Amino acid sequence: MISDLTFCELREKEVVNISDGKKLGRILDLALTCNGNVLGLIVPGEKKFFKNISGDESIFVPWKNIVKIGEDAILVELGERNELPPCPVPRNC
Repeated sequence: MISDLTFCELREKEVVNISDGKKLGRILDLALTCNGNVLGLIVPGEKKFFKNISGDESIFVPWKNIVKIGEDAILVELGERNELPPCPVPRNC
């Protein structure tokens, strides 16, 4: 049984989409409200051989789409890439 976790512990886990079995990678960031509530996870997008340097290919995973946080992996359920909601937090880092 998983209890409270730190961000460091979360980012060590592989994120897997149970809809298609694809590994999305490890968590890059968390999206939070100003009150500290978690909106979702930000994970790497698809790897491309010639990636556009200025392009941000990250995927936002809403908290409601997290199915299970296990010992080794975080299982999420996502539809097609074009069905994913945009990240509500601007990425200016």
